[in-house]
Amino acid sequence: MKTPPRAPAPTEVTLHAQSRVLEVAYASGERFRLPFELLRVYSPSAEVQGHGPGQEVLQTGKREVDITVLQPVGNYALQPTFSDGHDSGLFSWDYLHFLGTQQDALWADYERRLSEAGRQRDDPMPTAAGAGCGHHH
Repeated sequence: MKTPPRAPAPTEVTLHAQSRVLEVAYASGERFRLPFELLRVYSPSAEVQGHGPGQEVLQTGKREVDITVLQPVGNYALQPTFSDGHDSGLFSWDYLHFLGTQQDALWADYERRLSEAGRQRDDPMPTAAGAGCGHHH
């Protein structure tokens, strides 16, 4: 099985604070507009992805999230700091390109996972320490 080709580094990355979109452009002419919410929901961090299959943490209440800081990491990734304090996701060029090319499928998957969990996009995230653990009597 061949390894997929590595995505090129973007030639331009623009943070659109008003519309909450990260615009990523490539020399090939490809251009993606990635909503902050999508970036936050699909953050590659362990906090969101878990430490293995099936351990993903469904993110909700992220429609209004902002990116307050966007740091380059070497020549291979970006590290955004989101307005909810999340800052542990490293978005490699490959991962950003994947998010751009798969955006429609990722949104559909997110909506499906929300539906299966009986959650809405704008539900607040359950707090830690067992609050909102889903045991209702």
